[in-house]
Amino acid sequence: MPQKTVVTIVGARPQFIKAAAVSRAIARMAGSPLRELLVHTGQHHDENMSEVFFRELSIPAPALNLGIAGGTHGRMTGRMLEEIEKALVEHKPDWLLIYGDTNSTLAGALAASKLHIPVAHVEAGLRSFDRRMPEEVNRVVADHLSTLLFAPTDVAVQNLRTEGIVGDKVRRVGDVMFDVMLFYRDVAARQSTILQRLELVPKTFVLATVHRAENTDDPARLRSILGGLAAISEKHTVVLPIHPRTRAAISARSDFKFPPGLRVIDPVGYLDMLSLEWNAGLIATDSGGVQKEAFFASVPCITLRDNTEWVELIHSGANVLVGADAARIAAEGLRRFASRIPETPLYGDGHAAEQIAAALA
Repeated sequence: MPQKTVVTIVGARPQFIKAAAVSRAIARMAGSPLRELLVHTGQHHDENMSEVFFRELSIPAPALNLGIAGGTHGRMTGRMLEEIEKALVEHKPDWLLIYGDTNSTLAGALAASKLHIPVAHVEAGLRSFDRRMPEEVNRVVADHLSTLLFAPTDVAVQNLRTEGIVGDKVRRVGDVMFDVMLFYRDVAARQSTILQRLELVPKTFVLATVHRAENTDDPARLRSILGGLAAISEKHTVVLPIHPRTRAAISARSDFKFPPGLRVIDPVGYLDMLSLEWNAGLIATDSGGVQKEAFFASVPCITLRDNTEWVELIHSGANVLVGADAARIAAEGLRRFASRIPETPLYGDGHAAEQIAAALA
């Protein structure tokens, strides 16, 4: 069997994590039927949001780093589209592999489809049903341009079926983030020292993350979210690794400060994040990936959004939507702190990446 070339597009923290699992599965395939070239768009480009993940997760060095970050959604996506197209014309891959719902994902899907290169989408079929979210637009378009759609859950498969995407092109493989969590959980326990550095006692603190545009770009929502977290911090330590977008949004307003009580720290690497997640008493987040990681770690979660693409977490009782309502954030956060969550197998058996690699081969 001749070797096939796969160009993988990544650009943001969640994609680095997912690619770690699939790239490892590709590298371990008997007979090396696949050759992978990694293209990093640069969407997350600083040390704490990019390079540390490549080092810790042993992700292959990118064959190409486009260095494209910042600007409006249209400008960023357009620049990525142009540069990804050049790379695809040069390397002529058999597959274009994309992950999730970022502008990097959309640009890759558009570039490949216009060159008639088959697209494989990992984490296909997710829907929040809110087209105001740029991520929702990205994932819908990517799904409808894809040749192979790797769905993580039964809900995702049903969403695709509702939109007329059916048949062998849809594969229910489970979630590659679960693969990564299982692989690195013990590594994080051995190597991460963040609890000691921050002087945190397990199960006595809240881990919070805020980065979604609908929260950071709306001063009223951001102020309310931080106010709700501050109310929780009166009883429990709240640790907030600050995303560059969130820091910039707060720095841009002279009248806007972090509430006292929040322990604001720089972004952390994957192993430190795993350690914080597994040892938290509660996770408060607007990140889709962190919602799932909370579930994997059996930690209760409140989601700082009005909707979520991971609806099975809501239905199972592991997660609750609190939006940007400060009172609801505080009430649910305090009520759910250190509570037990259902142990339901929602995201496969930890071998999603192997199934994806086999399908591409």
